[in-house]
Amino acid sequence: MLLNCRLDLDFFDYCYVSSKGKQATKGNKQVIEENVATLKFYRNMCIIFSFICILFSFIFYGSFGAFHYVLLIVTVSIHLSSYYFMISMSKPRYTDNGVVLDSGNDLNIEGGIAEHVKDIIILTAGAQLTSLLSTYFWCLLILAPLRAFWLMWKHFIGPWLCQRSEESNQFTEKKPNKNEKKIKRVR
Repeated sequence: MLLNCRLDLDFFDYCYVSSKGKQATKGNKQVIEENVATLKFYRNMCIIFSFICILFSFIFYGSFGAFHYVLLIVTVSIHLSSYYFMISMSKPRYTDNGVVLDSGNDLNIEGGIAEHVKDIIILTAGAQLTSLLSTYFWCLLILAPLRAFWLMWKHFIGPWLCQRSEESNQFTEKKPNKNEKKIKRVR
């Protein structure tokens, strides 16, 4: 067992013991609370980075061209669509009595689609902020479709292209049998 301690202002006031092994499942209430916190964090990230980029664009860099403003609108729309997609994914369903039927998708699960949506938000926020240094940083937005293509290749296209057909499987199954028969005849 590992002992993990978090240093607070009150000095080691919070210690917990964690063990390696099977990960505990989360209850509906915990999933809902974590989803709300995650949505709040990414909402604030979208607003702050967009506001900083818009503020610097209008105040300090009045000479930016239409290209910069179009990409600014594109990134803000990516932020909004990604954020509302995460809201729709994590929307809990309740009964008439207020009991939780479904907590919605867990936004903090590893390997889920929410992880990729959060990566898109982080990428666009980074592209917005770094574009204030140079307009060439807008090229960072190209990484999103490249990653999508790589994931599609890895999970769908590549396995589909590399799978063997039944005819080729039958041919490869017959060939060892012929070789075995030849070896038996020679002996």
